This record gives sequence, C-alpha cells and structure tokens, in this order.
Amino acid sequence: MRYGYLKEDYKTAVSESLHKDNDFQEAIMEYQSFNGLKSTGVLDAATTEMMWRPRCGVKDKHNNTQDTIVHSYALLGSRWNTKRLTYRVSKYSQWLEPKVVDREIAKAFSMWSRHADLSFKPKKAGPAHIDIRFEKDEHGSHEPFDGPGNELAHAFMPENGGDIHFDDTEHWTVNSKNGTNLLQVATHEIGHSLGLSHSYDQSAVMFRSYFGYDPNFQLSRDDIFRIQRLYGPKTRNESSHDGDHNIDNTNTSPPSVAKDSELCTSKNIDAIFQMDENSTVVFLRNKYYKLLQNEVAPGYPKDISDGWPGLPGNIDAAFKYENGKTYFFQGNKYWRYRGRQIDGDYPREISDGFPGIPSNLNATMLWRNSNSTVYFFKGSKFWLYDPNTTPPVKPSYPKPISNIEGLPDQIDAALHHPNGNMYFFKGDKYYRVNEKSSTVDHSEPPYPRRTASWWFGCKN
Repeated sequence: MRYGYLKEDYKTAVSESLHKDNDFQEAIMEYQSFNGLKSTGVLDAATTEMMWRPRCGVKDKHNNTQDTIVHSYALLGSRWNTKRLTYRVSKYSQWLEPKVVDREIAKAFSMWSRHADLSFKPKKAGPAHIDIRFEKDEHGSHEPFDGPGNELAHAFMPENGGDIHFDDTEHWTVNSKNGTNLLQVATHEIGHSLGLSHSYDQSAVMFRSYFGYDPNFQLSRDDIFRIQRLYGPKTRNESSHDGDHNIDNTNTSPPSVAKDSELCTSKNIDAIFQMDENSTVVFLRNKYYKLLQNEVAPGYPKDISDGWPGLPGNIDAAFKYENGKTYFFQGNKYWRYRGRQIDGDYPREISDGFPGIPSNLNATMLWRNSNSTVYFFKGSKFWLYDPNTTPPVKPSYPKPISNIEGLPDQIDAALHHPNGNMYFFKGDKYYRVNEKSSTVDHSEPPYPRRTASWWFGCKN
C-alpha cells in the first residue's frame, strides 16, 4: 500500500474485508512482476524475502497506465528546466564526517553527470535546487522514517522540489560491507531528484531494493538510457547532436549522401529493429541494411541468410532483447537467435511461444523502458505482451491503433529508438509518436515524412 500497490483508502477502511481478496492478490502479482518474481499472486517465501529487503521509500507505482501505449513507470514526466543544478547538504549524518559526506555526495552526482548533459555545483549556504538532509523518524515529510532497516531514504521529483532525505538511524558507511553504503543509496535518490522512477531491471541503480555494498558500483545501461531521455547525452561540444539519424533534430531538411540504394526506391520496408545504441537494422525482402547516423553503412546490403543462417527472407517483424536474443516472425512461425546463431529448435509456432499473439504480423516493437514488454501490430489493432505477467496478454487486448492519434492502420514496421521516440513506418513514409500523449508529433516538416530521405540518406 505504501509503495503504490494498494489504494490509499486501504488505510482508512473499517475492515480489510472491504477490499476484495482478488484486489490483494492482484497487488501481490503486480509487486511480483515489478520485482522480477514469478507472478503467482501468492505471498510466497521469495516475495516475502524481497519485501523485507532494505529499499527506497519512493513509491513503485504512481498510476495504472500499463494498459496504454505509454508506460508511466519509466519516467514520471517531471524534470528540471535547467541542466545546471546546485545542491546543498544542510544537515549532516551522525555516522560520517561532513567532508566524507560531501565527497560521497559529489561522487553520486558525478555518476549521472558523466553520462547526461547535466552539471552539479555544491553550495555551503543559501538556497539550492536540491536540499539534502539526514533525518530521523517524523521529520516534516509526507512519510516518517521507520528506524533501522527497510526504508533507507526517499527523494522528491523535480516538480515537488527535488529534495533528498536519508534515514540517519541507518548506519551509513563508505567502502565497507558493513552498514549501508552512502554512495549507492545517494546515487539512487539523486535519480529520483532528477525525474526517474523505479526500474524493473534488478541490475539498475534505480531498482527499488538495496542489495548491499558493491565495490564495482556504476550506472546500468537502463539508468543511462533513461537519464539521457530526460536531459540528453553528455555533450562533447556545442555542435554535437543527439545521436538520431538526423531525423527530427532542429534541421528542417534531410541529409544527403552520394549514393542511393535499393531502399531509396522501395515502396516499404519489411521490418526494423535496434542492433545496439548506435545502429539500426532494416530488412527488405532477402536483404538487410545496417544504418548509421544518417546513411546505410558501408558494405550493405547483405543477405539475411549470411547474417542469420537459417533465417528466410521476407520476414514480417523482428525485435531484439538487450540480453542479445533476437526474434524474427514470418507467417505463423518465429525464430530466435542468440547473436548470429539460431538458439535451439526453430522455427516454432507463434501461438506456442507467444500465446495470445496472432500470426501474419505487420510489426513488433520492444518497449525499451521495461526491456521485456513487446508491442505487436496487425491490421487495425495492437497487443501488449509481457512475459513477466500471467497471462502475458491481458484480456483488454487487442486495442485499436486509432488510440494513437494520427497513426494509420496497417503499419509495416515499428521502432522504439534509443533517443526515446517511437517511430512507425508505412509505405514510403514514417511517423514519430510522442510517448507521453500517444499522438503523432506536430513538427516542421510535418509527419509523415519520407523514410528514404530522413533515414536512409537518399539523394532524391
């Protein structure tokens, strides 16, 4: 309840019986899903153990938006309107000398500024953007601390001030397996102060629970991706761009390259997925193309059978998990590859591997914020597939593509790009969708834009 899984009126109910048993079971299932546990709805030993782990006091769930195309758990939509922030430790810990606290807090801020377009300046007096205090019990916050164990600290989103409070009944330590590591908890809470919510990824700094001292502590790919979505990557110089294919930056005309390819004259593409943070792969008939910043990479196209032995051409859709496993779909079959090698006895029936998902798909899209949720598109409908829930497709699906205002039916391909934007391809054009409003973006030039010019670097 305190962390968002049960409604707030649970506190004031005359009896717990006012809440249906299935409400409680659903809350347990949501908790299990969020924390990477098997979603049984049963308060088993693994679930209880996770609940008793020391954790951050910020809620895991803030609303019930998982049935929409937008996942609010990834970013709460709150951010600072400046990238040059100040902070001040206005009340120090009883466990560490002030100079040690200052050093560790500075390290924690640098964890984020190393990867995002942010800078942080400490202040010794006067107001600051982020105020940091070590407190005990009731301290004027919405939620009092609970003493040693369980809740370690909490922070406020930028829209609520961005302040950070540490529970000083915890034994705060530095570079020690004993006590609670200040650097690790501070880095997590600063993430909240910058606008990030909790992550599903247990390897992420922004995961809700504290697992003890880690001598190799650093941000995960998930943390870096999400903070860069809010503030952009670390800029090298004033002229550097944000890593997109020159699509949708401040430029108002597409790039041009010296040589056209078959992609330039094609009326559509078959599929698209993100190979890594810097390159995208496009499939067309029996060929595949690797895209760089604003052009097809040298040496492409290549035969699909050379890149993924045993995979046929003319695939319907594809996506790649961050664990390196790539899924390809054609008709009623799918193939799974680990790297470039087929990962077992494939092809298999889509109905067996992805229950609730239809055959003859138009497109798929991995939702990068969760690293597990996949959207499937066919005709005028879309499905959300989450392997961490039971069933993986909720009864409320499929839903109409028209829920995404301005997006047509019968799309050919879809991509959630590392820059945070969602792109949908139909025919020789593409649409950019704003994930917060679930609408096609308004921009100049307007959408849809020609894919050949803006993605493939075609001359004409």
